[in-house]
Amino acid sequence: MISYTQLFASVCALASTAAALTPLEVSGKDFVDSKTQDRFQIIGVDYQPGGAAGFTKKLDPLSDADVCLRDAALMQRLGINTIRVYNLEPSLNHDECASIFNAAGIYMILDVSNPLAGGYLDRSAPWTTYSAIYYKQVFGVIEGFKNYDNVLGFFAGNEVINEDAHYLVPKYVRAIVRDMKDYIAKNSKRAIPVGYSAADIREILMDTAHYFECDLKNSTSSRSDFFGLNSYSWCGESSYKKSGFDVLTEDFTNATVPVFFSEYGCNEVQPRVFTEVQALYGEEMTQAFSGGLVYEWTQEDNDYGLVKVNNSNTVTTLVDYDNFEKQVNKLDMERITSSNATQTSVKPEACSASLIKDKSFYNAWDLPEVPSKVADYIKNGLPDAPSGKFVSVSSTTIPQKVYDHTGKEITDVKFEVKSGVNTPSSSGSGSSGTSDSSSSETSTNAGSPNGAPSLALGGAGGLFMLLASLL
Repeated sequence: MISYTQLFASVCALASTAAALTPLEVSGKDFVDSKTQDRFQIIGVDYQPGGAAGFTKKLDPLSDADVCLRDAALMQRLGINTIRVYNLEPSLNHDECASIFNAAGIYMILDVSNPLAGGYLDRSAPWTTYSAIYYKQVFGVIEGFKNYDNVLGFFAGNEVINEDAHYLVPKYVRAIVRDMKDYIAKNSKRAIPVGYSAADIREILMDTAHYFECDLKNSTSSRSDFFGLNSYSWCGESSYKKSGFDVLTEDFTNATVPVFFSEYGCNEVQPRVFTEVQALYGEEMTQAFSGGLVYEWTQEDNDYGLVKVNNSNTVTTLVDYDNFEKQVNKLDMERITSSNATQTSVKPEACSASLIKDKSFYNAWDLPEVPSKVADYIKNGLPDAPSGKFVSVSSTTIPQKVYDHTGKEITDVKFEVKSGVNTPSSSGSGSSGTSDSSSSETSTNAGSPNGAPSLALGGAGGLFMLLASLL
């Protein structure tokens, strides 16, 4: 008969996996662990299986648990600690996928827009879509994901400001940042960062950054918490200077919010060798940037994938997967996660027309008033919006077969329940696989998405009920 000591130890082991990740927060120009205050650097990948065309009202990247489990296991081998997800449908259930990535030690940055009607801000006439219809999508995503501790932040927009955008677009995007932050402050148990993802248009890049990071006294919540940059200027065996990364570093050294590459990985030279990884996480750039997300996870028509999905039962890790892994495994994690007072004590400049240098860029901060119905949503919450919660995840072997780029089967791909952030040093390399964790490990609070045995731990009462049930 099992002893009380053994049983209690087993239950404690289960309970210890209940929250793999601690929420992150913004401190100056760094992301930091909200408990330890350790600096966090994004080692990430952009995640949109099937591309934009693969998104529907009935399926998004975080609604299929089998796919999420497979991809999380393969990302663990790479040392990935963050994914970016572009298109989400608020009405779908995301509990299993969010829990899987949490248990895997992987944070999520989420775009709140989608390409369907009513799901985005029209850059050609932003005032026509700045409405309650659009905010059902925006606030719906916030409601659906606000309870997951591994949500690093939300993007209020992606490349909305470009050469084709209307002159007034910046003030509408900053208003969306304001409205999202006000909604989160009123309706979420924690402050979740909100930012913007910009195209690398050098003529207006710094104007865009200054527009979003400056402090507006009569609307402090409209200031972005972070700034993402989609940049593909490093191609093949380039260099720090040839790619213009030196210019970007100089430009963003004095930033007052975390700045990171929300997309990178030029594919003009193939296979990609990802030598920019060493620069991005090198001593110079880590003083200006908080890492980056490589574009992208699955192979689509645009030929940027790390992994090719052959069918529902098999996937292939491409040459780019191996090359990216080789670069990531060289990183000095102790150095890149260290911080200093100059990074966490920075103060923003006051918003002023003098910050804007290009005459084509909007230089006023007369933000539009919040539509009355949107104001009601902010005050009282979006009615009837589903909110997610973590569910149980047990470590397991993924059901799909995985092959490397030579056609050889990789037989030891396993999903591992982590006790913290996934890192390159703990993820293994190549086809050697990850270490298998005990099949008894369980995370969070309900049935396993894979049909594996699981236990619900509902606080202290649930713990003692569990003890009683097993005696």
